[in-house]
Amino acid sequence: MGTKNCPETPRQKMINMMYLVLLAMMALNVASEVLDAFRVVDSSLMQTFKSVDSKNEQIYASFAQAYEENPQKVKEWKEKSDQVKALTDSLNLKITRLKEELVMKSKGTNLTEEGEVFDSHGEQSFILNAKGDTLLIKKDDELNIPSEIMIRLGRAEDLKTDIIALKEAFLALLDEDSPIRATIEQELDTSDPKSTLKEGVADKRTWEIEHFDNKPLIAVITLLSKMQIDIQNAESNILSYLYSQIDASSFKFNKLGARVIAKSSYVLEGDVYRAEVFLAAEDTTQQPIILVNNKPLKIVDGKGIYEVPATSSGNFEWGGIIKYRTPEGGYNTYDFTEEYQVSKPSVTISPTKMNVFYMGVPNPVSISVPGVPSENLEVSISNGRIEKNGKDYIVRPKAEDINGRNTKVSVNANFDGQKRFMGSMDFRVKQVPDPEATIAEKSSGVIRKEDLLAEDGIFAALKDFDFDLKFVVTQFDITFTGAGGYNNTWSSTSNRFTNDQRDQFRQLAPGSIIYIDNIFAHGDDGTDRELSPISFKIR
Repeated sequence: MGTKNCPETPRQKMINMMYLVLLAMMALNVASEVLDAFRVVDSSLMQTFKSVDSKNEQIYASFAQAYEENPQKVKEWKEKSDQVKALTDSLNLKITRLKEELVMKSKGTNLTEEGEVFDSHGEQSFILNAKGDTLLIKKDDELNIPSEIMIRLGRAEDLKTDIIALKEAFLALLDEDSPIRATIEQELDTSDPKSTLKEGVADKRTWEIEHFDNKPLIAVITLLSKMQIDIQNAESNILSYLYSQIDASSFKFNKLGARVIAKSSYVLEGDVYRAEVFLAAEDTTQQPIILVNNKPLKIVDGKGIYEVPATSSGNFEWGGIIKYRTPEGGYNTYDFTEEYQVSKPSVTISPTKMNVFYMGVPNPVSISVPGVPSENLEVSISNGRIEKNGKDYIVRPKAEDINGRNTKVSVNANFDGQKRFMGSMDFRVKQVPDPEATIAEKSSGVIRKEDLLAEDGIFAALKDFDFDLKFVVTQFDITFTGAGGYNNTWSSTSNRFTNDQRDQFRQLAPGSIIYIDNIFAHGDDGTDRELSPISFKIR
């Protein structure tokens, strides 16, 4: 019967509505097994991405080496490879940032910024952003955010435009008859899928809809990872093609040049200067002949070993020739020169504040030995201890040494496992000077009663002292003078004025004298100091 003859009851309408809601929920509920599969695939893709990236870096390194050996011949192909790297790095970075946007807007978490250690054992999805931070994907099955970002906000269209631009740039680097043109076009293909018939109507879908519409987050991430690998593979193919255009057999020995590598061009008197002399290109089937002062050097693995004792200070120049057999049986000769410096052992120890150490405070000191890395220095002090602090040192003296007879900073240097004494310097050690008691930044003179009442108490100030050391007043007495001479003394057991003292301030008349003594202060260096008395006249 038709619906007019059998109208739906309210109950039937409710059941139909619940059925539709159930179908919608089933459509949105992506099976966990499918999500797990995407997680595994994405992890595998990123491992592949790293492998291909490592392979491409090796090709770039080969370009750099070839260019160094023969710049004129390799320049054109080196510049094209640099262009390829800039284009692919830029697009891969955009995709990585797009992944980060998708994850974070889907309530993901940056575990690195949160200080958490990620250890999912394969049970949770994650990505690495451009900085190497681990981003945890909390909603693998999120459908709305990916569609919103990729389709409605147009990120997929932008991505397609960038891929097309990369493909066109790559093809422009190839000859028209290059065999890898078809491979590049296939790897970077962004054409729309073929139309299909759906219920008798042509269903035309775009590349953007096909890849990113109504897909769970982990599927979109996996697709983006796959695109990154396609870009890397296209990069690898075009790099291999560009490198093949260089005559690899000619540039290796196109320009033979003498090279000298010294262990150090700075040598201490009494040590040995050592250098390796060799040709930039090596042929394992024959050894060169290296002459210094017409005497042949010992050859080890194609390198000549030159050693001479450093018996005196100064700059020294040396050189010779390298003779290498040509394929025709003759010899080509290559000249070389080198120089080195020999100096007496010396050390520079510079206190960065002043020429004295102070008790109870960290005293910064810079210590350096010309030609010796800081990590090879051993520094000690005879009075107290010295600690490494970044590139410099901190000295903490143990006892006062006003005349500098018992405080010596000594420096040794490690040369190939052998300790050498480089020098020492004597220092004086003093106590930190006593601070000065002040009210309103004054220690004496005339003060208005209003200004006195406005102050909280007495402060201890270290004037003209370079170190950041603080003292706090712990007690003081105030004696007031008036018409009848000295009155009672009022005491405080802190650095603040008491209520009784403030009451006395209010009664002061112009010309009255206040005298403050018995002032004690405690410093950051752990000492307690009795400070000099101070006095003021009320204006």
